[in-house]
Amino acid sequence: MNSKDLYLRLLSYVRPYARIFALSLLGTVAAAATEPLIPALIKPLLDGSFVAKDPHSIRLIPLLLVAVFVIRGIAGFVGSVAMEWIAHRVVMDLRNALFGRLLSLPTRYFDDHSAGSLLSRLTYDVTQVMTATTQALVTLVKDGVAVIGLLGWMLYLNWKLSLLAFLIAPGIAVMMRLISRRLRRLSRELQELMGDLTHVIDEILQGHKVIKIFGGQDYEQKRFHRVNNRVRQFNLKLAAMSEGSGPLVQLLAVVALGAMIYLAALQSAADQITVGGFVSLFGAMAMLLSPIKRLTKVNEQLQRGLAAAETIFTLLDEPPEPDRGTQTLGRARGEVRFEQVGYRYRADGAEVIQQFDLDVRPGETIALVGPSGSGKTTLMSLLPRFYEPQSGEIRLDGVPIRELRLADLRANIAYVSQDVVLFNDTVAANIAYGAGFQASEAELLQAAEHAHALEFIRELPQGMETLIGENGSRLSGGQRQRLAIARALLKNAPILILDEATSALDTQSERKVQQALDALRQGRTAFVIAHRLSTIESADRIVVLDRGRVVEIGTHGELLARNGLYAGLYRMQGDSNQTTKLLFK
Repeated sequence: MNSKDLYLRLLSYVRPYARIFALSLLGTVAAAATEPLIPALIKPLLDGSFVAKDPHSIRLIPLLLVAVFVIRGIAGFVGSVAMEWIAHRVVMDLRNALFGRLLSLPTRYFDDHSAGSLLSRLTYDVTQVMTATTQALVTLVKDGVAVIGLLGWMLYLNWKLSLLAFLIAPGIAVMMRLISRRLRRLSRELQELMGDLTHVIDEILQGHKVIKIFGGQDYEQKRFHRVNNRVRQFNLKLAAMSEGSGPLVQLLAVVALGAMIYLAALQSAADQITVGGFVSLFGAMAMLLSPIKRLTKVNEQLQRGLAAAETIFTLLDEPPEPDRGTQTLGRARGEVRFEQVGYRYRADGAEVIQQFDLDVRPGETIALVGPSGSGKTTLMSLLPRFYEPQSGEIRLDGVPIRELRLADLRANIAYVSQDVVLFNDTVAANIAYGAGFQASEAELLQAAEHAHALEFIRELPQGMETLIGENGSRLSGGQRQRLAIARALLKNAPILILDEATSALDTQSERKVQQALDALRQGRTAFVIAHRLSTIESADRIVVLDRGRVVEIGTHGELLARNGLYAGLYRMQGDSNQTTKLLFK
């Protein structure tokens, strides 16, 4: 997308505020229009007051000067404040649009992009766009009108001398074109570096415990310094490029100004120009230097803003998660069928899931076990359509899930994982998340009680209204897990996915969480991804996966009797547990 299209699309976000935008432009133009009035008043001031000794001019001109500056101040204030109001609204709208797009993007997009780079879009890039929509636009309009007005007055006074000012225009245009290209490239690279910087900060904040326990402070400090220093270098390059263009433009303007002074002096000697006309012309030319300097510097703001707009619109143009399903679904019975399902993360990669077949009856508990990398979690990610299978089909109550509306499909699925995600809010709000915040206090308490969470909630300082910190940092692992189970209980979905929900817990916490999970599984079709095989002995069927393929299916007793892969994994865990008991005996 070229610069013109980018800026026009950016200005489309201003369209809802057209009236205030018009008021801002009116104020800006009015303030800029007073610029040529100042040199215009100098001519009658000198010729009428000091040369001709005209009493009328002596009284009138000072009053007119005061009036000009009063109008200039009021108009400038209105124009600037209105433009700032619009800019912050545009930034808010862009952030809302970006956040909404992030909520609708497919899971694969988050796999391919770091959290830091996405955070940079919402923070750094949007602020760069603000400078392009406010400061840059105000400068372009205000100083553009001022330059046109001053040049017009100069042509009116003495068109022959004023033509010298136009001789520098081609040189300035060529220079600005070359500088613009480099500024845009540097701005793009700076935005990527800001994404890297945010990514490093995000990793440090998330992994501060690992950094401390393994003594990684020096390494992380050096890593941050490298990225931070690169940001400094690129900011310096941008500043040097921007600041260097100003003196070059001013040099061209001063050369033209010097030539004009020399020729004006010759005209004055020949009585072809009055003293007032000469000073007015010289003053107008001198007043051109400041707006021209600001117009050259605005190019940096524009290029930064356009580079930021490019990345923002690239994200906004990302296709949302595909939702081509048309069929609606109320509460499902919970019958799930996998038919020759195959999946690979990349088109040229190996299949993670291969020809997977399974019929699951309503209310049945299916345990998925197998070595690491066998495809258990990936398979369960296909059911709520976090990913789309490349082959085969998954049916819910006989209907292909790709034909169901995503909202209807996911309304029938509850999910509890080992990596619990909680929000920096109250206990009540985190549980209520499971019912879209539509649950009553009695329903929240009931869900917490069934999840064996009420006992520790009552001991918290404010009970259900206690803030739990970022991702539940003020709670233990078992408490966080039970809150996640309470949230799933409140949703009351007919299908439940448990992804190693107890593998990271101690024995006491695991026992309580397991009791909560048993309550959660009642009357639901449950898929349990198990790390500790002792926790799934009561499953209706155990499906053993290896490299994405089903190698065994049966009950716990049947699989042990077959003495296959499951029996080997079970004995391995038994030996490991026995060794642990001997070590700590």
